[in-house]
Amino acid sequence: MASPFRIIDTGVREGRANIAFDPALIELRQQDRVPDTIRFMRFPPTALIGRHQDLSREINLDYCAEDGIGIVRRVTGGGAIYLDEGQLGWELVFHRASLGIPSLPDLAAAICNAAATGLRELGVKARFRPRNDIEVDGRKISGTGGFFDGDILIYQGTVLVDMNAAQMVRALNIPEAKVAKHDLDSAEQRVVTLKELLGDELPDMETIKAALIRGFETGLGVTAEPGEITEAEEALARQYFDDEIGSDEFVAEIDNPGRGDRLLEGTHTSMGGTINSYVKLEGPTLGILQRVLISGDFFVTPPRVVLDLEAALAGTRLEDIESTIERFFEETEIEMLSVIGEDFIASISDAIAKREGA
Repeated sequence: MASPFRIIDTGVREGRANIAFDPALIELRQQDRVPDTIRFMRFPPTALIGRHQDLSREINLDYCAEDGIGIVRRVTGGGAIYLDEGQLGWELVFHRASLGIPSLPDLAAAICNAAATGLRELGVKARFRPRNDIEVDGRKISGTGGFFDGDILIYQGTVLVDMNAAQMVRALNIPEAKVAKHDLDSAEQRVVTLKELLGDELPDMETIKAALIRGFETGLGVTAEPGEITEAEEALARQYFDDEIGSDEFVAEIDNPGRGDRLLEGTHTSMGGTINSYVKLEGPTLGILQRVLISGDFFVTPPRVVLDLEAALAGTRLEDIESTIERFFEETEIEMLSVIGEDFIASISDAIAKREGA
């Protein structure tokens, strides 16, 4: 019989410290120093952007600074979200072999369906909506995402228990197109909380956590039992915080990449998310791609793939871009959740199409 998942709760932590716990947990699971784990967490008011997103595009930096809202970059992909103590974060970190499901899209569907099963125990009609949302009557109650690091998967989600939706809208730069796609009047209507759905019947956090655990056990065919946070996890999380995740440089690693450098900007949106490309051309006829910077709310694993793709494209003649991208994806070991090579080609092509007069 498979070993049970350990259940831990790291409580309310400053946002960057919360995220720094993730690579520590992954690394120690890779070393078999901790078991497969279900972790719960909560945040003070925090604007949290995806690994590949453009900071200034996604976050209202002035408002967050004025209102004391933390700004954090995740180690996972996906879009920007606002979190506060009224939301419950959850994640599963486990070995690829533990569930017997090899592909990331299938694992994502299984985990999201299991989480939805748990939420339905609370009396709401939660359903998985591909690619990575859990919804109630078309409104998002949980967003999710994850990636493989070697044989270890981290898969994360949130449950909107209660939140200040107006503050969310002010903290995030939510594109009008994203709201219009769902036929809604405002971004606030795109999300729904358990508080709005259940009113006075809203259960406490412990009850919500218990329901999610039962959903994971039933939906994934596993067992889970409470465990302890180890000293090694806390120490390694502090190291990741100090070395990278806690720094302003990491948070601003992608920030307005087109600023002041005559870059051509292209974009492409598919079912897997939006890819933004910032292209610098060179040569007498602007026929060579000097460099490209890529950002967006897509999921691609491992995250370094985007940097490797940018490096592979540097110095490529325009007529060779498509074949270079195709060859890159053929030769690179990638676990993709949401986007494919053709999506990157379309985004870069959209930028290059604007080169007249560049």
